Order: sequence, then C-alpha cells, then structure tokens
Amino acid sequence: MSTTQQGTHSLAFRVMRLCKPSFHVEPPFRLDPADLFVGEDIFDDPLAAANLPPLLSSQLTKSMDSSDLTYGNRFLLHHPSDAMGFSGLLLLPQSFGAIYLGETFCSYISINNNSNFEVRDIIIKAEIQTERQRILLLDTSKSPVESVRAGGRYDFIVEHDVKELGAHTLVCTALYNDNDGERKYLPQFFKFVVANPLSVRTKVRTVKETTYLEACIENHTKSNLYMDQVEFEPAPHWSATVLKADELHPADNSSTGEIFKPPILIRSGGGIHNYLYQLKLASPDSAQMKVEGTNILGKLQITWRTNLGEPGRLQTQQILGTPISRKEIELQILEIPSLINLDKSFLVHLNLTNHTDRELGPFEVQLSQNSAHEEKKVMINGLQTMVLPQVEAFGSTDFHLSLIATKLGVQRISGITVSDTTEKKTYDPLPDVEIFVGSD
Repeated sequence: MSTTQQGTHSLAFRVMRLCKPSFHVEPPFRLDPADLFVGEDIFDDPLAAANLPPLLSSQLTKSMDSSDLTYGNRFLLHHPSDAMGFSGLLLLPQSFGAIYLGETFCSYISINNNSNFEVRDIIIKAEIQTERQRILLLDTSKSPVESVRAGGRYDFIVEHDVKELGAHTLVCTALYNDNDGERKYLPQFFKFVVANPLSVRTKVRTVKETTYLEACIENHTKSNLYMDQVEFEPAPHWSATVLKADELHPADNSSTGEIFKPPILIRSGGGIHNYLYQLKLASPDSAQMKVEGTNILGKLQITWRTNLGEPGRLQTQQILGTPISRKEIELQILEIPSLINLDKSFLVHLNLTNHTDRELGPFEVQLSQNSAHEEKKVMINGLQTMVLPQVEAFGSTDFHLSLIATKLGVQRISGITVSDTTEKKTYDPLPDVEIFVGSD
C-alpha cells in the first residue's frame, strides 16, 4: 500500500518486492476419460474390464484430435499430474505479501518520469521506518542522478534484514528540478506488517547435576519450513549436547562432522517439532558459577528455508534455568563402607567445600539431635565434635568421621552439621543417608 502527498509531480515511485516466485496453480476440474464411459464398478466384471482398453483408445483418439475446434478435451486428465493444478508457470509477487521476522526484505524500486519533459538533479532516498528507528537503505545526495528523460525511469534495489515485529513503512523520497527549474520534493510511503514466523516454547528440568532443555518450535506461516539448523549456544560454564531419538549416544553440537544434514520439515499452519538438549556445568569453574548464582543457560540459533529456498534466521532471547542457590559452604559424603557391622566403628569420607571468595573457618562438625526423646541409631564414635581448620577461598578439605551403629537393619545417618566458629553460623545439615547394618 502506497501513499503520496497532494500535488502534481513529474516523478512517481513503483515498488515490487523481490522474492522467490510462487507456483501458479489453477484449481482443476478435470476428469479421467474412463469416468465418462464406465462406472466405478467396471473392474468387478472381468469381461467388461477386458473390453475397456479398446473402448478408451478409440475415445481418446477422438479427444486428442487437433482439428476439434470445440476443445472438448480441455477437461480431460491427460496425465495424472494434471490433477495437481500446476500449469508449469511461476507467479511473480503481486504485492508485498506476508513478510516475516528473520527474513531479508528485498525490493525493486523504479522511479518513473511520467511527464513530457526531462527532470534533472534527482536526489533519491529510501529508508525503512519502524516504531523504534529509521534505517537508511539508499541515499544519492553525494551523487545525484543527473537526469531522467520523458517517459524514462531510474531503477535500484534495496535490502533490509527484518529484525522487528509490527508495522513497517518503506519511505521513498525524491528531490528534483522540474522543467521550469522549480525544486520539488516527492515522498511516497509503502506500508507493510512484519509477523512472527514461528514460536519457541521451552521447558527446563534439572535432574541431579544435569539440566534438560526441551524446545518446541511451531510454524505459524502458510508455507512449510525446512529447518537447516536449530543450534543451542550455551552460556559460559555450560556445555550442551543434543539428544536424538534415533541415536544410542548423544551427539555433541560442536563436533557434528556431517557434510550434509537433511533439513527437518515443520509443516505449515501449526506444525511442530521438538528438540532436546542435555546441559552440564563445566567442571573447572562450576564452583564460581554457583557462587555467582546466575541461571542463564544460553540461546537458540534457528535458520530455515521455505518451499522455494527463501532463507530465514532467528535468535531467541537468553533462556533461563532453575535459579542456582548461593551456597557458601557445602558438605557432602564421598564414600561409605559397603560393610557395616553392629557396634563396630566405621569411617565416613566427607568433603567440605568453600564456595565463597574469602577464607572461612575454623569449623566444627557434629551430630545434631532432632529431638531430645529420639534415640540415635548411628552416632559419632569418640569426641562428639570434630574441629576442622580454615578453608581458603574456593577451596575444599577432605576428612573422615568415625561413626558407630547401635541397631541392626536399614538405618539413617542424619544430622551431620557444620558450624563456623568465627562467624557463629551453622549451615544446613547434610541430607540423610541410608545404610545397612549387619552382624558379625
């Protein structure tokens, strides 16, 4: 849609969008020749089916006669592909049509001289105007077009990567000298709307130290989309692996090594495809990552093509995962003996990690009582409090705690707590761990 200001001008802009042509389809109403002479139950009678070829042959010979000026054969299917309605012609765009985010808007612009005299010193500008900004596509201020003869034209092509949704306006202006030397200004406006070609819905699940990201991509366009690439770019400290149903083992994104990967088809009008990624924290800086508490996982890079190869590209915003808690001190069990006997001491191997950027400690490790009336089935053997030295920033220390079980069967090690004696602060107790206590 174009608009101009009031007034008489010698020049006028004509704009055509440059994109891949579409197939010219003529909705067919054609018949198979057999349908004109026989019923659909012809093959139920073997004798009638045997006489069918000579009958059709004689009728087709008449219908293909080029001397038949009534064109009686124009409604006949001469080939099975005729039923698709493809005429063999391609149709150039008749308007801007549907323009989607991530595409490249390319336009052929012609400025025509519709007067009977020559116009001179033409300065042409073309720009895209959105709700947020104006983007200059062409400016001939430094080298104006010398002249356009009567009935002539000046043509040029502009391109713009579409990165915003909503209303867009292609603004074409011309400043020129008319026949009588008057300087005239011609603006013309061509409006179009940019829509979203697809939507991306994500789900994040965390299982122990592994995070799973599911991305569901839905096609909102009227044409099929062939996904060339849907790649997840992980944030720092994360590594990403794509999981596929037809593979026994995950394939790393960064080492595909495939020369050609067939595109994934997402059908028009609501077709969907799901992608699954496995994310893990990189080992060297995982402690620092937890302290910073960031939950940014990364973003998706999506590229696709339409039926006739028109490219498109989108990048999602940062995808957020489960917020990472800021643990200053973490106590965890590294090893428990496989054989534990009643009333005999055993050593539990533990690790204390400092996730802060400062030195902490000294620490005290003890077994807390949940209730004064509750008897502990697993207790500390010896001194009830173990003193640990200071732990440097982002450092850790290993130690062994001697325990003893006082009852047979499945029991729980519970209430192991660590306290900072300097800051007078007690941290969360170690999660309960089940053990089996046997007899000699």
